[in-house]
Amino acid sequence: MDKKSKIFFIVFFLLLAGSVAMTYWRIVIRKDYIIESQADCDPETEACFVWECDPASTVEGEACTGDPESDIWYYKIRQRNAGKIPLCDPQTDETCDPMTCEENEKECGEILCDEETKIEQEVECNDPVQYLLENPIEEEDEEIEEEADASNEEEEVSADEEADISDDEINTLVDEEEIEEEITN
Repeated sequence: MDKKSKIFFIVFFLLLAGSVAMTYWRIVIRKDYIIESQADCDPETEACFVWECDPASTVEGEACTGDPESDIWYYKIRQRNAGKIPLCDPQTDETCDPMTCEENEKECGEILCDEETKIEQEVECNDPVQYLLENPIEEEDEEIEEEADASNEEEEVSADEEADISDDEINTLVDEEEIEEEITN
């Protein structure tokens, strides 16, 4: 091998080693890259990405279940620089939310569905106004009112039942409660 070939190979391998070392430093040590995750999105207030199940799929999680609530998922994309993500486990620590951005944090945020991101994600977007027209909130309010009425009726019945209890029955109930307290202590 002549002298020019040796110099070429030495420079080539130094550049290659330098490139690998810089990439290792940037990715492993500095963690200078973006993490993306899909998070639940409120279709009533936000323009969410819409994931729909695949009726032809046999893969668990992608196949349709027949339940409209689990066959359609509304999500948004959350991004954060990997170097800023805290080292905690959200499954064991309730206060840990690794994808929550700090105030004025660069390379951190949420991406909602629009015409450009819809094409990138290859999904459809929901329109909050249209969603509210198709899924009115009034149904939930009526259910809450019905539950409140039912609990009020139960309270009235239990108040009437208490009025029918004699003094002897009250003393017996009090004695039983005192015995239960002694046992638990």
